[in-house]
Amino acid sequence: MPQMGESVVEGTVVKWLVHEGEKVSEDQPLAEISTDKVDTEIPSPAAGVISKIIAAEGQTLPVGAQLAVIESAASTPSGAVSAKPAPAPPAAAAPAPRTATRPAKIESPPAIAITPAASSKAAEMVAPKGSAASARDATNGVARYSPLVMKIASEHGIDLSRVAGTGIGGRVSKRDLLKYLESLSHQTGTQASVSERPASAAVALADARGDLPTALSGGAAPAPAGTTVFRAPFYQPREGDQVEPFSRRRKLIAEHMVFSKTHSPHVPIVAEIDFTRAAKLRDSDKDAFHAKEGFNLTFLPFVVYAAVRALREFPRVNASVVGDSLVIRKDINLGIAVDTEEGLVVPVIRNADQHSIVGLAREIDRLARKAIERKITPDDLAAGSFTVSNPGREGNLFGFAIINQPQIGILRMGEVKKRPVVIEIDGEDAIAIRTMMYLTMSYDHRVIDGVLGNRFLYRVARLLEAADFEL
Repeated sequence: MPQMGESVVEGTVVKWLVHEGEKVSEDQPLAEISTDKVDTEIPSPAAGVISKIIAAEGQTLPVGAQLAVIESAASTPSGAVSAKPAPAPPAAAAPAPRTATRPAKIESPPAIAITPAASSKAAEMVAPKGSAASARDATNGVARYSPLVMKIASEHGIDLSRVAGTGIGGRVSKRDLLKYLESLSHQTGTQASVSERPASAAVALADARGDLPTALSGGAAPAPAGTTVFRAPFYQPREGDQVEPFSRRRKLIAEHMVFSKTHSPHVPIVAEIDFTRAAKLRDSDKDAFHAKEGFNLTFLPFVVYAAVRALREFPRVNASVVGDSLVIRKDINLGIAVDTEEGLVVPVIRNADQHSIVGLAREIDRLARKAIERKITPDDLAAGSFTVSNPGREGNLFGFAIINQPQIGILRMGEVKKRPVVIEIDGEDAIAIRTMMYLTMSYDHRVIDGVLGNRFLYRVARLLEAADFEL
């Protein structure tokens, strides 16, 4: 199992692309691997014959675990399939492979009970001896956890030393934490006290999974007198319906979006932008640009460039919420939403303020091609501080995007379209045909107030209207 990012400690074999006995060439895709950040294909480290496939589809294994054996032409094993070979973890710490199973039939989702606080017995559960301790760094004795695990634990007041880790070296994974939360929610049918936090374990579990609305609507909490608790109706598929189970990518997107909407109070604002000057600049240079660079110049690099300049002027927008603090980030790492066959991904342009418009256009094209060709890596998706979304040119007047956590703002482009508008010429009003666009922003009202949000979007709009760019 290759290392597919700094914070990635395990992966799931989704699908094998080869069979035992099959000849493979170096760098040929062997299997589809899924992590909590991205799905990717792993290449063969050498040419030869697949003599044995060790990991079954659906198994989750730590980084460094053996997936298959490739024999060379001389019938000598070339070793484990791994893009970056890593030593196998100690036998005592290696987890048993887990196989993901799919339900045989569609059943009505069970309601998650939200019951009165009564017992703190579940909170006193202690992980098996050595589980958390084995995940401690040998040099300083400090436990190491992935950013995702630490975020979920912080949100729900979980003491990670109580959680049994099944990852490499006994490290606690997201799956371990969700299982621990689930065990708390089922303790004697009552609410558990989790690190003195009053929220029920059932709600914490649903919240960590990004399914808080489902937990609330399907819960069994006693409603105030004279009121009823809403329960969403369940649709039973009928003959002729097509049932399409969520892919892992779609599940991750769903979790992320629900988490963002339930944690960040979104405020949407809209700016109307006269894009005429920028459109003329693009039209005058697009042919020469395509001949030199090999790809089309779109409006997206112009918006990204204006956003980056505005972020330098308003650094509080380039920030993240960490606990009860606002972290104003030094680096401007701009995320670009890219649509793929498997769903949306947001690769990141590192230090975007150090690029020209042409440089930004190159980075956008490079990352988009990597995403479409399924070569994107978890590191390509990490460390974003702000995001720009461009859903396309087909009938999209404007819309409001959901904030990409843990960021606090996102811009969304609308359709660039010519229409008549009133402008002033020599002190007189006149009707003219102009190239117009609506640009929207969603910001987190926990840390951005209306004045700052409006000033930032206004600045982006004025930069685009002035079109003081060099190509």
